[in-house]
Amino acid sequence: MRARFHPEASLDFKNAAARYAAVRLELGQGFYRHVEELIAEIEVDPTLFRVYRPPHARRHFRRPFPYAVVYVVKPDHVWVLAVMHFKQPPSYWLHRLER
Repeated sequence: MRARFHPEASLDFKNAAARYAAVRLELGQGFYRHVEELIAEIEVDPTLFRVYRPPHARRHFRRPFPYAVVYVVKPDHVWVLAVMHFKQPPSYWLHRLER
C-alpha cells in the first residue's frame, strides 16, 4: 500500500531534514533515509504498528532519531499526517485529519 503525505507532513519532513543537514550534511541525509525506511516498513504492513490516537491514527518510530511517522490507513493508501519530533505536543497534527 502506497503512502501519501499530507502537505503539512511533507513540510515537517523537509524542515527536519534541513535542520539536521544544517548541522552536518551527512546527518540530514541519514535522517532522510531513516524516515524513508520507516515509510517503506509502513507500506509493507500498515496495521503492524500500534494505534496512537483516535480515530485510529498509528505511529512508527525507532532509534536513532527522535521522530515518529504518524499515519492513518485508508482503503487505498496510507495517509501520513505528521513526521513528528517527540517533544512536539502529541496532538498538534489532529487538524490534518480533516483533509
